[in-house]
Amino acid sequence: MKTLDMSFKTSTQKIHHLKLHYASDGLTKEVVAKAMADLAATQLFTKAGVNLVAEPVAAKYVETVETPIIDAPKA
Repeated sequence: MKTLDMSFKTSTQKIHHLKLHYASDGLTKEVVAKAMADLAATQLFTKAGVNLVAEPVAAKYVETVETPIIDAPKA
């Protein structure tokens, strides 16, 4: 499964990650940059007075591969 991991600076200059598990595969740099800028402009993600997505920093796809060691019994 691929996850879109977007990194933002908070209003206290810490890094916060926003991960989207069902994002479209193959988004362009321009599309993701605009989406991140739009998210930052909304100021919707706040916690205890801290804006969690104040400034876009980076974005990447993270691909997870599961390798079963012991399979669950079939019911």
